[in-house]
Amino acid sequence: MSQAHRYTFPAIRGIQAQREYYISMCPLRLIPKLFLFDEEEIQPELRAQRVLNKARIPQLVSYMVDNPTEYVFSALTASVDADVEFTPASNDEQHFNVGFLHVPMAARFVINDGQHRRAAIEAALKQKPELGNESVAIVFFVDTGLHRCQQMFADLNRYAVRTTQSLNILYDYRDSSSQLAREISQRVPMFTGLTEMEKSTISNRSTKIFTLSGIHRATRELLATHSDNLSQDDQRRLAIQFWNTVSRHMPEWQQVRQGKLSPVDFRRDYVSAHTIALVSLGRAGNALLAQHPTTWLDRVAKLQTVDWHRGSTSTWEGRATMGGRISNSRNSVLLIGSLIKKALGLSLLPEEMKAENAIATNS
Repeated sequence: MSQAHRYTFPAIRGIQAQREYYISMCPLRLIPKLFLFDEEEIQPELRAQRVLNKARIPQLVSYMVDNPTEYVFSALTASVDADVEFTPASNDEQHFNVGFLHVPMAARFVINDGQHRRAAIEAALKQKPELGNESVAIVFFVDTGLHRCQQMFADLNRYAVRTTQSLNILYDYRDSSSQLAREISQRVPMFTGLTEMEKSTISNRSTKIFTLSGIHRATRELLATHSDNLSQDDQRRLAIQFWNTVSRHMPEWQQVRQGKLSPVDFRRDYVSAHTIALVSLGRAGNALLAQHPTTWLDRVAKLQTVDWHRGSTSTWEGRATMGGRISNSRNSVLLIGSLIKKALGLSLLPEEMKAENAIATNS
């Protein structure tokens, strides 16, 4: 192999499935030049990966450019369609798998995992060229043909499991709404100890009655049209005050907190046990703050007039339940929210009036 016509990467050699593979570091500036992804017009059966979703790229670019001292990219995985040569840095047995990977310049690199990161790196370098001196890990596999490359893509994605929304919120210290949701879960006594912090759903036998993702979503509804006019501190104070006030006027919530009603029975028998109700309370709260900014605290007491028991089918069927099962649709948020708003003496939006007319017609 000609020394002048090959790439040389410092690398560590390993064995998987009886095949050699290599791990190296590559400067970001070389990523767009070396690693290609299949073009969209190629038929799926002739590609080795999914079509690039260009809508994902701007978010990844912003993540890199806006967080130059904090961003984290995991390793790219690439197949090399060429005969490669590995030269150990030393004949010492302890260092025999540390050395240099030599790849012909005519080789074709195909990314098996990380094509969106690769595209984001290319775009980010145009905005912030100095990122080119940084590096990303590359896992190289020697490609033995298209079928092997496609199988690698399938295997790499076969057991990938997305983290839950609650866990993402729990670990996200950059997003202000995530920080607020965490603080609310810790500072509102009704939520403390009764919030599922990792999962976005609650199992039948769980002792929790709220999810962190539900609190996050409900609080975003609450502050949706107010956040631009409030500082972060004011948003935090308002949200904590709102949820504390609501909690005092939700009898079933208090019964669970006091141990008079089990979480299992609560979830089975009451609409107010479900995220859809929490989000609807946030939506109604948004209107309450807008329509009665100085007297909203007094009006929250009217929540006690709402019968949250699922046995009240004339109230909840078609609004919060469909065939007796809780509905999590956007329409249900509108309908539960409009019921709460009427209980609080608030005016309805046109879309809520339309949804109310539709349910009245169908009942």
